[in-house]
Amino acid sequence: MAHAYTPGLRVTDRAVLRRERRLPLKGEVLVSVGHHVAPDTIVARTELPGNVQIVNVAAQLSLDPAAVPSALLAPVGSAVRKGDPIAQGRSLFGLVKNTIQAPAGGTIESVSPVSGQLILREPPLPVEVNAYVRGVVSDVLPGEGVIVETCGAFLQGIFGVGGETHGELAIAAAGPEQELTVAKLEPTHRGKVVVGGSRVSYATLMRAKEIGVAAVVAGGFDDRDLRQLLGRDLGVAITGSEELGFTLVLTEGFGRIPMAARTWRLLEAHRGERASVSGATQIRAGVMRPEIIIPRDGGGAGSETDLSTSAASAAWSSCRASSSRSRPSPPPACWSWSSPTTPPAP
Repeated sequence: MAHAYTPGLRVTDRAVLRRERRLPLKGEVLVSVGHHVAPDTIVARTELPGNVQIVNVAAQLSLDPAAVPSALLAPVGSAVRKGDPIAQGRSLFGLVKNTIQAPAGGTIESVSPVSGQLILREPPLPVEVNAYVRGVVSDVLPGEGVIVETCGAFLQGIFGVGGETHGELAIAAAGPEQELTVAKLEPTHRGKVVVGGSRVSYATLMRAKEIGVAAVVAGGFDDRDLRQLLGRDLGVAITGSEELGFTLVLTEGFGRIPMAARTWRLLEAHRGERASVSGATQIRAGVMRPEIIIPRDGGGAGSETDLSTSAASAAWSSCRASSSRSRPSPPPACWSWSSPTTPPAP
């Protein structure tokens, strides 16, 4: 049985949107205000501390903990590679020499004469944040990230899984009532955002993954297939961190449900254009909905440029002005157009 949900999701051809792109901890911001960015433009980067390896030198070499510092073959602060000798001791009246090798590459961070343990810190893990959408950097959060503003078509789905991606919009179904089947997917859909009609099946999604489709957008999906796709019951949680190889966005609900005519017409009108897609969904407090953003020409130049170019600046101003004129009324007081999350369902 099909289940449709209509919580007042936004479907509009013109909207000015702001998306916050923030690092998990302090780092370096690589762009400035007014910079045009593409979806894969790296806007900020940082490094997470590497994993810690604890080596019990005293136990392995049968030493008194106080003697461990003198048994080191490399001083604290030294960089070592995996397998390098880091400590040495003798046993059986000095006849047998025992050596400890580094369990991983990294830096000897400290050694304790109390516990006899050595701490080896693995190399830091680089973390980069991209722009996600074509747009303009409207604000810089010093050491943390940026806010990217874009102007274009905006659609919210009812449910999604998978992270952020982007690609060219491709219409693979003849109409909103037609199911997206395996036969309708072709190798040319690789890297694209494929739009189906009423339903998509598990088999079709596996074919999409095999081809390398960036995202699939359809009206409905069976909950049984969702469990098979995720390998578990979803429960109440935030989606978007799943590593599926693609992103799935449902516009209507679960089951075989034709895509809403307005949604279908909007997606079809933008066939061949670049879209940014996120499957992140949170149903309860702090509502988040999956989204499809299709920037207009004013929403970014498609490459990294400076806003000072007259053509880019004029296109951007025109897009914002037309979006402002087409907006029927201001948003409710409970949320802001610049909010990184979507409004709660009425």
